[in-house]
Amino acid sequence: INAEYGLLNFAQTKNKMFGSDILPYTPIDQIPDIVQSLKQTFKTGKTRSESFRRHQLHRLLDLLNDNSQEIHTATKKDLGKPAFESDLGEILGIRNDISRALDDLSCWMAPKNEGKGFAMITDQVQVIYEPLGVVLIIGAWNYPIQLILQPLIGAIAAGNCAVIKPSEVSAHTAFWLTQTLPKYLDPDCYRVINGAVDETTALLQNRFDHILYTGNSTVGRIVMRAAAEHLTPVTLEMGGKSPTIVDASADIRITARRIVWGKFLNAGQTCIAPDYILVHSQVHDELIDEIRKAINDFYGPDVLNSPHYSRIVSQRQFERLKALIDKATTQESESKIVCGGESDSSQKYIAPTIIDNCSPESPLMSSEIFGPILPVLRINNIDQAISFINDREKPLAIYLFSRTSSVIERIKSETTSGALLVNDTLLHAVVQDLPFGGVGESGMGAYHGQRSFEVFSHKKAYMRRSFFLSQLDTLRFPPYSNSNLKWLFAIFERTYSSNKLTRIVREFLALFIFLTSFILNFVLKKFA
Repeated sequence: INAEYGLLNFAQTKNKMFGSDILPYTPIDQIPDIVQSLKQTFKTGKTRSESFRRHQLHRLLDLLNDNSQEIHTATKKDLGKPAFESDLGEILGIRNDISRALDDLSCWMAPKNEGKGFAMITDQVQVIYEPLGVVLIIGAWNYPIQLILQPLIGAIAAGNCAVIKPSEVSAHTAFWLTQTLPKYLDPDCYRVINGAVDETTALLQNRFDHILYTGNSTVGRIVMRAAAEHLTPVTLEMGGKSPTIVDASADIRITARRIVWGKFLNAGQTCIAPDYILVHSQVHDELIDEIRKAINDFYGPDVLNSPHYSRIVSQRQFERLKALIDKATTQESESKIVCGGESDSSQKYIAPTIIDNCSPESPLMSSEIFGPILPVLRINNIDQAISFINDREKPLAIYLFSRTSSVIERIKSETTSGALLVNDTLLHAVVQDLPFGGVGESGMGAYHGQRSFEVFSHKKAYMRRSFFLSQLDTLRFPPYSNSNLKWLFAIFERTYSSNKLTRIVREFLALFIFLTSFILNFVLKKFA
């Protein structure tokens, strides 16, 4: 791998505690010192200036522009990704987020003026965005570049130092990141730590100012427990079983093609991939036929040798997915494979597989599949779909294919999910102004675009009072009186009014009357 990438030589060892020949792990005893060095850097204020943040973002963009072929090579080795999918799924979103951050950084960093009543008309009331400090980003193996660098954009833009922990499962990409990031980003501010369970456990024992984790909910709970020891806030980007509902009114050919693309991109190893289909009985057979046609159109009759289809990331994941297919087809009398089912262990290949008449109690329906297996279940009406979804954990996404506005409205208002996308799959994740995140079991918090900046920022309340109108102080200072309390309520109490203008006029009149009476009282005492 060193020869292929032309990178610096790394001491290699087969000792498991130090990693593999591909990816050496960070020695555990060095982890606290790495974190501490970043904390010392942050205290110097080095990362706070807008010019520093811009320079690092430009360097991150340079990294992508200079190394597209290396990214293709690494993701191909880890996941068998076609270069097209690597560019689309890994690089494009990062470039867009960097460009957006560079365009809008001044605006994001600027203090935001907030509303205030007439009693504080001479005061300055703002929200100031401050960097949190040293943050931890734990990535996932399925999109090993995107799920590290996209949140890192927000951390840099917000003025933080960061520890970056790539997934050891996608070892070639993690190695490339370890070697390449220090050549572009300031190594005093951004460090990569590699390892598996032991190294990650040691890493989580350190105190961070925020943790953003992408992965499954089992590890998400471990991350959250570790963060709780230090009262560290977390953003958890997890998965879940994202349902796809196909209504009888949908355009079935377009629906099938969009489902097949969204499901089998990256061989189904996408957290927001359609996990199962709930299809109306009236269009069930037509949908199955069109899915078969779409798979053939996309990958040809010999998917194994298609240059457009990825591979499963590891032998362990391959065996897990193969076992799911075997159980579904041998232990469930109603379930049957209507497309695919083939596999090749030597290549970690599993064909795009459709399993029809899947039982709700099937192992396929108990947890997120995260692979190229798509169960199909029939429904007779939209009520069944809503009940089926609401009886389960809240998903990261719901996909609905329908032309009927009333059906769309019901799914929008009667279900809960991280996102709802109508008449397509996955594309909501590329819209920068939409939050990307889950709810409940599928995650907490959201990022992308400006929200990435906000995730890694502290919103500090700021108020600067004027010495003007100091006469109002007498109302709140001792000695207290009922008349002063009445004036305070008249000036400061916010009473409900459906007419905003009425409320503003009421506040203004109360303040005007008080000041007028105060001035008259002062004048009368002066000249009495």
